[in-house]
Amino acid sequence: MTNFNFPKYNKIVGWLAFAIALLTYSLTVEPTASFWDAGEYISTSSKLEIGHPPGAPLYQMLGAFFSIFAPDSSYVALCVNFMSCLASAFTILFMCWSLSLLLRKLLKRNKIELTSSDQIAVLAASFIGSTAFAFTDSFWF
Repeated sequence: MTNFNFPKYNKIVGWLAFAIALLTYSLTVEPTASFWDAGEYISTSSKLEIGHPPGAPLYQMLGAFFSIFAPDSSYVALCVNFMSCLASAFTILFMCWSLSLLLRKLLKRNKIELTSSDQIAVLAASFIGSTAFAFTDSFWF
């Protein structure tokens, strides 16, 4: 383990966190409009209409793209909600990579070079932190 390839394993761990989050969110996606603003965003995304200010233009444009893949108008809500699942899974991916970057910089302040066990600890902490955030109530819903 003297020649630990950190960038390779960092990518693998990040994509693994992404896959776990995407699988979890995809299995629990709301097939119709849920409570709060989701119904408005789904309808304005599907027809590219104007939502309430300030709105979310990027969300609505991406929602319009994803609603194109709905086989029927009854599946538009599912397609737009799946877009949110995909965006949330990418958030977990980037959080994992950001945590590993920050942890490496924090550990390098005190040492000249990180050992392979330090790097494995950074990867484990990044994975645990990002997947734990994926399952928090406020982020999941």
